[in-house]
Amino acid sequence: MAVGRAIDSTLSRIGHDARIGRRASGSAARALATSLLDEEVAAAAVDLPPAERSRLLDRLDAVVRAFRASELYGLDRPRTRVILVNGTVGIYAQPDYWDGRGRIFEMKSYPAVPPPPDVALQLRLFQLAFPGFACSLVCLNRHVAPVERLRLDLDPPSPEETRSALRTACAVAEAHGETKVLEYVAGPFVAYSVALD
Repeated sequence: MAVGRAIDSTLSRIGHDARIGRRASGSAARALATSLLDEEVAAAAVDLPPAERSRLLDRLDAVVRAFRASELYGLDRPRTRVILVNGTVGIYAQPDYWDGRGRIFEMKSYPAVPPPPDVALQLRLFQLAFPGFACSLVCLNRHVAPVERLRLDLDPPSPEETRSALRTACAVAEAHGETKVLEYVAGPFVAYSVALD
């Protein structure tokens, strides 16, 4: 978990810097990754032997290089959207990246093709939050050397897939969600109606 968070934070930071015209050197990216990994390991209260730390930093460095060579490098992160179901259930949805024109991307640093059920639901919800956008899953598999890049372009959800995703999300919200006052929730909103039988 600590490694995944360090990867996400590192890629987010270097991607942001690229968007504003600052391209970090390889050594600067590694220093950032090192600092973020150390923070995550400390927060998790894990004892990380030096040899394992070095191995993880090498994997992090390889993922950073693969990210810089991918179509994701320099893309923006879209603003969070809220899927509003039946006017009562809100689901926050924010994919990792978008091109701002017609495609959203979710990135994983492990092999998620084909997507496991939790990732499949996440992708469906992103598609519903960004209707009309194409959706791609990009995996930069940190568990193999060299880092393997996989891309899966998803078909738009069928009406049944839409209903299924919304019903599942509503069931999760019912069991684990928090009550919020709608007028205090920032949009944009994308509204759906579905029978919850």
